[in-house]
Amino acid sequence: MYLNDDFSQRVVITPNDYNWVDSPTAGVERMMLDRIGDEVARATSLVRYAPNSRFPAHTHGGGEEIFVLEGVFADEHGEYPKGSYLRNPIGSSHSPHVGPEGAIIFVKLHQFDSADQRQCAVDTNAQSWRQGLVDGLTVMSLHSYLGENVALVKWAPNTQFNPHRHWGGEEIFVIEGTFHDEHGSYPKGSWLRSPHLSQHAPFTKEDGALIYVKVGHLPEAV
Repeated sequence: MYLNDDFSQRVVITPNDYNWVDSPTAGVERMMLDRIGDEVARATSLVRYAPNSRFPAHTHGGGEEIFVLEGVFADEHGEYPKGSYLRNPIGSSHSPHVGPEGAIIFVKLHQFDSADQRQCAVDTNAQSWRQGLVDGLTVMSLHSYLGENVALVKWAPNTQFNPHRHWGGEEIFVIEGTFHDEHGSYPKGSWLRSPHLSQHAPFTKEDGALIYVKVGHLPEAV
């Protein structure tokens, strides 16, 4: 399967575009955002777990990155509430399950550098924020390796950021509020992937925004 596999192209997916499809496991659905491969793939997806569902034990051949958007995600190592950020490096394994409220997670698979062996489970609800580059912006760093950086960015209402260029690309998932730039408006649940050397001047309006941001990780092409 090849879905949004041209990394030189900008991609925007909003909740109006969602098309949930069944996974091979009952009670687990996917909204595929990009994908190169079949069941084992380089993939970015939303995964929705029905209440009290389970996913089979599996090993992460290319690493797994997770942000918990709704509910409580769990495995044999712990429970991870909404707002948790997880990294499971290449060679790690687990058996995911959820409780009576179900869960929705943002997942990136097979996108780790082979030398990036950091494993973590961060409850972002309990972490501190630092001042961003402009007033109204606060940042929580989640991961950094070589040129790749992952963070949460909290935007106060009516905040304007500087025009900037994305070296190595930029990927955004809108967790709360509405994110804007000169190209459009992106409500909660939107996913944006902007290629190497793209540029924009983002801002918020009266509802502000909370976004997951990953930069420096996209190839020019595959």
